[in-house]
Amino acid sequence: MSEFILDERLAASTVHALDLPLSRVLVMNDARWPWLILVPRRAGMVEMFDLEPADRMMLIEELAMAGKQLKALTGCHKINIANLGNVVAQLHIHVIARNPDDPADPAGNGPVWGKGEAIPYEPQALQDFVQAVVKMF
Repeated sequence: MSEFILDERLAASTVHALDLPLSRVLVMNDARWPWLILVPRRAGMVEMFDLEPADRMMLIEELAMAGKQLKALTGCHKINIANLGNVVAQLHIHVIARNPDDPADPAGNGPVWGKGEAIPYEPQALQDFVQAVVKMF
């Protein structure tokens, strides 16, 4: 059995917050949106159906918990949960706090992908957000 290794592109754009029973929780370093990424710590996973059934159920529960806690933490209007994988094939799921006035588009309705360049957090703000994420679990 091979070892779980986080894709280098995910590692380069995120900060490791904590590990849940199944997933590594990452904070996307983009201050425009409070944004988590959950990556199941299983080697070779690309699609949700690649996970064993028990892991799939655990992933859904971890995503629900992450979404609920992120919404409580940020007071956002809506949580978007998405699994794309067009750029990074490793199975990872985005959990993004959204508001009607956020920078995705004037009405806040569009997806966050491809909307300008990431704006990294200031170092202390990133540390504070990561700590808040750790505490929410």
